[in-house]
Amino acid sequence: MKRIFIYLKPKLKRIFAGLTIKTIGTLMDLVIPWILAYMIDTVVPQKSVRLIILWGFIMVICSICALLGNVIANRMASAIARDTTLKIRHDLFSKITHLSCRQTDEFTLPSLISRLSTDTYNIHQMIGMIQRMGVRAPILLVGGIIVTMTLEPVLTLVMLCTIPPLAFIVWSVAKKGVKLYTALQRQIDRMVRIVRENVAGIRVIKALSKTDYEKDRFGKVNSDVVAAEKSAKYNMAISNPAMNLFLNAGLTFVILVGAFRVNAGISQTGKIIAFMTYFTIILNALLSVNRIFMIVSQGSASANRISRVLDSPDEFTTGAPDHKNTGGFIDFEDVSFSYSGPGAVPQLKNISFSLKKGQTLGIIGPTGCGKSTLIQLLLRFYDADAGTVRIDGDDVRSLSLDRLRSKFGIVFQNDFILSDTIEENIVFGRHIGEREVLESIKNAQAFEFVDELDKGLNHMLTARGTNVSGGQRQRILISRALAADPEILILDDSSSALDYKTDAQLRNAVNENYFETTTIIVAQRVSSISHADLILVMDGGKIVGAGTHEELLNTCDEYKLIADSQMGEDMMEGGADDE
Repeated sequence: MKRIFIYLKPKLKRIFAGLTIKTIGTLMDLVIPWILAYMIDTVVPQKSVRLIILWGFIMVICSICALLGNVIANRMASAIARDTTLKIRHDLFSKITHLSCRQTDEFTLPSLISRLSTDTYNIHQMIGMIQRMGVRAPILLVGGIIVTMTLEPVLTLVMLCTIPPLAFIVWSVAKKGVKLYTALQRQIDRMVRIVRENVAGIRVIKALSKTDYEKDRFGKVNSDVVAAEKSAKYNMAISNPAMNLFLNAGLTFVILVGAFRVNAGISQTGKIIAFMTYFTIILNALLSVNRIFMIVSQGSASANRISRVLDSPDEFTTGAPDHKNTGGFIDFEDVSFSYSGPGAVPQLKNISFSLKKGQTLGIIGPTGCGKSTLIQLLLRFYDADAGTVRIDGDDVRSLSLDRLRSKFGIVFQNDFILSDTIEENIVFGRHIGEREVLESIKNAQAFEFVDELDKGLNHMLTARGTNVSGGQRQRILISRALAADPEILILDDSSSALDYKTDAQLRNAVNENYFETTTIIVAQRVSSISHADLILVMDGGKIVGAGTHEELLNTCDEYKLIADSQMGEDMMEGGADDE
């Protein structure tokens, strides 16, 4: 909750002004029943039409002030809640984009999505409710009790007997509510994860006829969400019936005692009527307080979840300058790494190699051997547990992330396409002109199919590029990587959907037009990396072979086995369709 107060601090003047207006409007609501009682007991017996009209006019003025005050204050409260939530959502999104991959793995993507949507909405509800009812309800409650004390002290004492048990119920229910709403948000995280998985894998689910299985899986998590919500709502629902029970019991006693007092001539009819009005006001105020506690319980749980993200430390701080003349451009010096952190079973073990500027590095090996992990360390998505990764002699940990990542053009294994034009997918928000875009698509062997489209570069792509073939999608992604003329080009298994002829043309274009660019190719095909200046053969997180294609054929059994198994395909002039 401290985080929320920090966001509200710059708006304290607006909040104070809104609360002042709200207080004036609420006090006008409190004055009206008192004026009514005065008119019935004092003005009407005088039979003065002038006084009746005068006090009636005063009641109208008070009603208008109450209406305007509450409307203006509510609008101000809504604006403050909106602006505060806007800022929280912006900062939360910014923080999420700067989380390290390890932190993202810890929070999980579904949970981050839930915090960015559902939790921020709960915060919006809480801030608005506190401003609208957080002042009005206590004033009506306390003010109503004070006014009733001046009207009928005896009846007020009867009414006050119901307050202690009501306060205990509200406090105990709200205390338990925070835990229950936190559990509910965790279940919502699980549901978001299931939905994301189903949306991303809808084609695979349909192809394998697993629709019913996924329905059952979603049904289970949906039932868990319903159960958690029921538990939270049932807990909070206890308060309303309990409050009504005590308040109606108090009202019964008030009417009974009031009737005896009027019959005995101790009290007046106008006072009893006003007292009943105030009792209704106090009743509604107590119900509002109960509702505030419900919203605050839910908002507090969400605020704690959001604060955990916003308060998470920046793992990727820029270290002290660390330059070393290694003679290479990219150097891995005895690097080891585990996704679970130091001390766990490493995914990479004692990786060492050096690559000069402009050279091409090929990486090959079985699935799960650490090829993509090595790339993620180079990009500093993760920091090595041991050893050093250097670019042009500088430890990557000594470079700012903006400076480091501006050196790269990269195509990942599972990259994404925006729902936008081909040109915007290539430019990707960078300062890249049309000439660079055209050159990049030519070099990526994408010009032919782009030119055949009705709108060319302005052709709209669907999300994830589902309206183009796999090979066309990969060529668009490669164009994006080439467009900024990067110092380091990384192609992480990015030609798997290309036929052999197109793959060869792509390699030739990169060698001819980006000869100063250092290229790293992660591939499953020997033909994709056979031209590389250095090839790393990886297995089990280790380098089991390093050298050129010819050297590895003679010295590395693992590489020779891969090459022999693919030789029949590699000898073919063409391949299958680029799908």
